[in-house]
Amino acid sequence: MAKLYFYYASMNAGKSTTLLQADFNYRERGMETMLWTAALDDRAGIGAIASRIGLRTGARLYDARTDIRHEVEEELKKRPLHCILVDEAQFLSRAHVVQLCSICDELDIPVLAYGLRTDFQANLFEGSANLLALADSLVELKGICHCGRKATMNLRVDAEGNAVAEGASVEVGGNERYVSLCRRHFMDKLAEGSGEQLRLALTRAAAGEIE
Repeated sequence: MAKLYFYYASMNAGKSTTLLQADFNYRERGMETMLWTAALDDRAGIGAIASRIGLRTGARLYDARTDIRHEVEEELKKRPLHCILVDEAQFLSRAHVVQLCSICDELDIPVLAYGLRTDFQANLFEGSANLLALADSLVELKGICHCGRKATMNLRVDAEGNAVAEGASVEVGGNERYVSLCRRHFMDKLAEGSGEQLRLALTRAAAGEIE
């Protein structure tokens, strides 16, 4: 029986590279694949998956309205499918993850999903939470913190490189907006960011009182 795999990691751990290598391995053996990525993530361009080492390929886009199961069934009318690969899987909804489960269980097609586990506040994304709960296999891809420990957290930074402790959970960005850290250094930097934002807020409030 086909299985649902969730490959998770921090930023810059090679998730997209691993996905593209898996896709190549299938196609090298004459098998057909179907690739998906989140519509809201356009860092690699619209409808594309790209890695930091230069690999790139086209992909279908999913958003909140997409019925992935239906799209797969429609594609099966045109060609066989041997694997479904999903990038930026943290942006999946619970409904999407249930659809991926049904693709494995009822259509007998393996699904490989790749994404972040947590956001910049160390909270699980909806897609990741449901994949952790429902996937048949969980695989952690290793990233490295500047201290040499395993990087498991994603720190959001501002234009000056200061840690950001508040804001919307979803804010698409690359190396210039996020830093991968171990838990210890993430907590240290997050505390610094909270203190700095409080200081700025107090400064602005004081300036308003003076005016």
